Amino acid sequence: MVIGIMGIEMAGGVYCPLSPRDPQHRLHALTQQTQSRLALVHHLTKTKFDHNIVSLDIDSILNVSNMNSDISCNCLSNVKVKGKEIAYIIFTSGSTGTPKAVQVRHKNFIDCIHSLAYINSFNKDDTVVQMTRCSFDIHVQEILGTLLVGGTLIMLHPGGTIDFDYLSELLQNKQITYLHSVPSLLHSFFIFIEQNNNQNVFEHLRSLCSSGEPFSVPLIDLIAKTGIRNSIVWNLYGPAEATIGSTTHCVNVLNDTQSIPIGRPFYNYQCMIVSEYLQSSATNEKGELFVGGAGVFAGYVGRDDLTATALIEIDGQLFYRTGDLVTMDNNGLLHYQGRKDHQIKLHGQRIELGEIERCLLNITSISACVVIKWNDDHLIAYVQSSHINEEQLRQHCQSHLPPHMIPSMFIILEKLPLNQNGKVDRKQLPLPDFSLSTLLSSDKSDIPLNQFEERILTIWYQVLHCNENYISGATSFFSVGGHSLRFIELYYRYQSLFNFDAHSLSIGLFLQQPTIRQHAQLLQTLPSNDTQTKQWQSLDINEGTTFLN
Repeated sequence: MVIGIMGIEMAGGVYCPLSPRDPQHRLHALTQQTQSRLALVHHLTKTKFDHNIVSLDIDSILNVSNMNSDISCNCLSNVKVKGKEIAYIIFTSGSTGTPKAVQVRHKNFIDCIHSLAYINSFNKDDTVVQMTRCSFDIHVQEILGTLLVGGTLIMLHPGGTIDFDYLSELLQNKQITYLHSVPSLLHSFFIFIEQNNNQNVFEHLRSLCSSGEPFSVPLIDLIAKTGIRNSIVWNLYGPAEATIGSTTHCVNVLNDTQSIPIGRPFYNYQCMIVSEYLQSSATNEKGELFVGGAGVFAGYVGRDDLTATALIEIDGQLFYRTGDLVTMDNNGLLHYQGRKDHQIKLHGQRIELGEIERCLLNITSISACVVIKWNDDHLIAYVQSSHINEEQLRQHCQSHLPPHMIPSMFIILEKLPLNQNGKVDRKQLPLPDFSLSTLLSSDKSDIPLNQFEERILTIWYQVLHCNENYISGATSFFSVGGHSLRFIELYYRYQSLFNFDAHSLSIGLFLQQPTIRQHAQLLQTLPSNDTQTKQWQSLDINEGTTFLN
């Protein structure tokens, strides 16, 4: 992956990351949108592309080339990249139903990296662990930015970010000095460190960065409990259209206990808080954040209309309209206050709810639908239809949307409630009930669960916070309300009950085989002991503590 990215940039190409987790239909749409002619793939993902795309297996390229021969690299010396040219394209969710392709110039990226280096967020002496998925623009900073400043880059094995045993060992053994992730994942990881009393994991950590979600006060408490003393904690903010980051705040772990600001703009960025009448907002007055300066992007691919709406010129300078609402306190610090539209962040992923709604409305039997975020943990889809069921809705979404955009629950109504203006009244929508069978599979036609599988089902009930429902033995954990953080909880519940470590059974094995029946088969490979028997005898669906709060 790293060699592929470097090769694209050195050859003067445009890097456009595609996730193998996305359905083939979506990958085809994205390559069509960017008019990509070449895809660098792993041999396992080659089947994701049709004959219209030239697919090169990068492993084969590297193996065919004789690394000991005198390969001429003179062809690269003729490639001259200009700052105004596009360095990479990153996709963000689009309310029109089509993802927006954000174009970032080489100069945008270089200036952003200079800003991060200027505040010493990371530098040439850092050892950086690559944590984020390719759907986040942060991964470009982690990979290209680290190599650009002369740092050392450590890549994780697949699933390594949620394999906390493996991650802990790596942080310690590789002497990681820089770590960047979303607050929700950091929260889970710090709970794991606290419960295992393993503060030595962070003995080399110099810079801890968080972005993608609001920085929570409970996370500060956890950081303080681990006894981190030599590390600087950063809260970074910035949409992809402003190139990775725009503002930063150095968090005081001891004093910042009320709310965590997103801070001040980078030295080569500008921020304006603007009212709905496009006037500057006063101190402590809520307004939309406009970001100008070095990071403002080049526009959306093939969508001049959206670009014209997103960018605005003020006093001869171009600003990006973020859609984020902020206030500025008396100390000049910016505080995030939410969105002015229906865009959300879920586990660090930026999601336009309208994109999911448009996907569902492509089903002819659906006349109206609304998607909401529920309890900061789930997407709930309300569908107006009388000729469709939950499984059909889920299968449609799975074939058109990436995993993080698939609703946890589908609530089918004969008619959505409307307000006086004829629009859907979101306040009158029925509350989701995760004890209802609509969340879970109602298909009992498959092979009945055996006694051991019934016990695995019991653990799933506890982690998913539901009961008295049937989950098929062939149903994926992620299709019944589970997500990555819940999966971490499930894995460590298994570890506690079955008394095994990550060397015996890694979390990656469970991720690759995410059903009750597959989990049971994995766990039955472990040697049995009396402790496990006693734990099973005392296991009850309404009892037991969970790993995550």
